[in-house]
Amino acid sequence: MRTSFLSSALVVASFAAAKEAPSSTTHAPACTATASSGTGGFFDLRPDTAHPSEKGKQHKTALAKDYHARGYDYGKNFTLNICGAVVDPVTEVVGVSKSQWTNVSAYYMSHGSIYSIGSESMDLVSRGRKLVLQYTGGSPCGTTKSNKSTRNPSSPSANYNYANKESALTNQPHQVETLKDDKDEKSSRRKSTTISFLCDRDPSSSQASISFVGVDEDECSYFFEGRSIHACAQAEPHKPGSVGPGSVFGIILVVAFLVYVLGGVFYNRTISNARGWRQLPNYSLWAGIWSFFSDMFVIAFSSCARCLPGRRGYSHLSSSPRNRNSDAENRLIDQLDEEWDD
Repeated sequence: MRTSFLSSALVVASFAAAKEAPSSTTHAPACTATASSGTGGFFDLRPDTAHPSEKGKQHKTALAKDYHARGYDYGKNFTLNICGAVVDPVTEVVGVSKSQWTNVSAYYMSHGSIYSIGSESMDLVSRGRKLVLQYTGGSPCGTTKSNKSTRNPSSPSANYNYANKESALTNQPHQVETLKDDKDEKSSRRKSTTISFLCDRDPSSSQASISFVGVDEDECSYFFEGRSIHACAQAEPHKPGSVGPGSVFGIILVVAFLVYVLGGVFYNRTISNARGWRQLPNYSLWAGIWSFFSDMFVIAFSSCARCLPGRRGYSHLSSSPRNRNSDAENRLIDQLDEEWDD
């Protein structure tokens, strides 16, 4: 009966501690994500973010340069940053207001003009084994010579036309995009960027790399592939102020110990009518353990006391000169008694 009572109390205490313990799951910080597959993996791309260097100070990531990706057959090269605006500031961005120039996270240059393909975003998303980062709000999507003739003039994309110098640039792989007017600029589709990150455990890769994958036919959506060691799943770090697994386990142990002691005292007092120290659960067992350690302490203390100078115990008395003189006197008395008898 006693064992059943303690077991039931222990189970109830464990559930109560697990229910009352604060959850360690909080909103993920910016540029981090938790695996959507349910494996508990944690991703943190903050070390891959480039930051502008300040005089006399160095950021902890030690990255002070933007990422570059070649367009190859697309004919344009791209400049990007991860979870942040580009380090080198840009100006005169086509179709983007001046107040938003500092938020450009990806862009390319064409015929001296800068085209934004996305503004700063730190919303990292886990989709299966892939990490996805998207930038939106770039320059308006314009029309090019290659696709202008195939579109309906009455379509919204026909509101854009070429620059006056289009005829001089027919040999270029990518034509200049210009806006018809500011009114159309506000209602147009805007360029966006999608970066898919893959885990890269190559020890020779000291930092992340970004490669251009492709663009849709409207040249509105750009796709890149990023490789980084930080895109590999890892354990989620403990957050200050939250209760981690170790703390929860400790709370359960403390509650279980209290239930064991209080439940045992209640049982021994009410059922066994015990009083004093005998109310404690398993009193005889704990008393025997205490006696054992007490005896070991006395033995160890006595052994150490014998090694101290001037404290040699009874062996010192048996070997002292005074004891030897007493033996000589006794032998002399015995010898005199024998001579007297003769």
